[in-house]
Amino acid sequence: MLSGVMLLWFILTAFSVLFVAIDSLKTPESPVLKWGFVLLTVYTGPLGAFLYVLGCREPLPGLHEQYSAVRWRQVLGSTMHCVAGDGLGILAGAVIGGAVHLSKPGEIGLEYLLGFGFGWTIFQALFMKAESGGSLYKALKNTFIPELVSMNYLMTAMVVVTTLGMAMVPEGRDPMSVEFWFIMSMALLIGFIAAYPINWWLVSSHLKHGMMTVRPAMEGGMEMKEKEVMDKAGHGTQSTEGHDGSDNKAEVSTAMVVFMVVLSFITLGIGVGFALTYEMVI
Repeated sequence: MLSGVMLLWFILTAFSVLFVAIDSLKTPESPVLKWGFVLLTVYTGPLGAFLYVLGCREPLPGLHEQYSAVRWRQVLGSTMHCVAGDGLGILAGAVIGGAVHLSKPGEIGLEYLLGFGFGWTIFQALFMKAESGGSLYKALKNTFIPELVSMNYLMTAMVVVTTLGMAMVPEGRDPMSVEFWFIMSMALLIGFIAAYPINWWLVSSHLKHGMMTVRPAMEGGMEMKEKEVMDKAGHGTQSTEGHDGSDNKAEVSTAMVVFMVVLSFITLGIGVGFALTYEMVI
């Protein structure tokens, strides 16, 4: 029964990834978010394709700015961006940990370090440094806390799901098995759901950006830039730093940011504690 479900899942995933990869070529979205939706679909199969169509795909020519400006779609873009980048690192950590038979604490630690490290330095800061005036240092600084908080909720859900899944399906511990990839896919899917609420807060607080629009329209003999299009749409970059590098007043207090960071680590601690305890008693 499970084998049939997994086969159907991977077939649907293959078609979904192909559809999103081809269709997104004509979607006026930021390139990094296009890649993000492709990766999300690799992780979450037909659900990723569904979210791409419902949340990002332009319904009619010229409407992407207005369509993507809705708050839940902005949050979708923010969460997807987090899961796409962090997910690559987490998967790499899980494969390495499973291949060399790391202990449960070691595997969780490796997945966390690789997930956060790749998601923060590459998928957030490097790919989005234009939002910080082209400065990688500023991009790293601006994205550190938002990425950290979002990663903690993603990792919490994933560590619980993978622990339960691999306990029920022992073959799932082997990175060479289809069971392993199915369990990781389900874990990323649940992780996406778990990270969505905190990304709503991050976007609402202007600590993370959401969906964006990039059009090849010519203005003054030059291609319209991403931030210019976003400004025209009324939902420019949502960070604590302005387009010109000057600081904008954050809409959330430092105390609230600290509280949310601490809460995310408490949540992560509960998830990791459950995983380690469950691993010992089974």
